[in-house]
Amino acid sequence: MITIIAGTNRADSMTLRTAAVFRNMLLTLTPEPVLLLSLENHAVWERGAAMTDLENHYLVPAQKFVFVMPEYNASFPGILKLMLDNSDVKKCWWMKKAILVGISDGRAGNLRGIEHMTAILHYMKVQVHYNKLILSRINEEISKSGTIIKPDTENLIRQQLDDLLRF
Repeated sequence: MITIIAGTNRADSMTLRTAAVFRNMLLTLTPEPVLLLSLENHAVWERGAAMTDLENHYLVPAQKFVFVMPEYNASFPGILKLMLDNSDVKKCWWMKKAILVGISDGRAGNLRGIEHMTAILHYMKVQVHYNKLILSRINEEISKSGTIIKPDTENLIRQQLDDLLRF
């Protein structure tokens, strides 16, 4: 199973739209189950029943993850870090695989956040694929309706997803 994590809890976010693009494309490439986890409306800030349910449904059964992370203060959102901190690291993350996607409306595409997340995931014994996708000026790459605007962007996403499936 593959879980795509939209790394923010903001309502109506480009992060969730981008994650949905990844999910839709991935569903055409593999027969594996592909789940999309939006952190919106999930109580990940504490270790409780809601967090345990989220783990059991999205994290523990997954062998691969796609992290779609917006840039927040030169890193990624705190809500994503809270989810990681409150999860059972051994059950959810150890010896699994991940690809990282950084998005921003600016020019850097959350490059710093991707590097920060790489270090955290390595600490949690997650293998991070070298093909880290940086999508700058995301509003020019993916429309508000969730369609890819530029063919080159679609090719980059497809290449990263192909890499994930071979990883």
